[in-house]
Amino acid sequence: TKPELLVRSFLHRVGFRFRIHGRKLPGNPDLVLPKHQAVVFVHGCFWHRHKDCRRATMPASRVEFWKDKFDKNVARDRKNLALLKETGWRAIVLWECEIANVKGREERLAKLAEEILKD
Repeated sequence: TKPELLVRSFLHRVGFRFRIHGRKLPGNPDLVLPKHQAVVFVHGCFWHRHKDCRRATMPASRVEFWKDKFDKNVARDRKNLALLKETGWRAIVLWECEIANVKGREERLAKLAEEILKD
């Protein structure tokens, strides 16, 4: 997705090396940084239900279907983050809305680099 490409471009530009879509790790993280024992998820606010975000709207039709689907997504995300933590990985979640505008993007991506380097 575009948000993932922005994050990948930034991290590569500042010197991080990573693998994409860690299929062997819980949740298939978008980015895997083995050297730092960290993974990054770039979550869409709609699908992963970013709390209090205007992008996390509820469709008007088939509300029960969507509520069930979103609840399962959130539960799966929570489970995968716990599994990663249990196996020694640091999981960092970036939300689509955090990097949507240019000003917020630069600040959040700089913070991401700090989070990756943090032990």
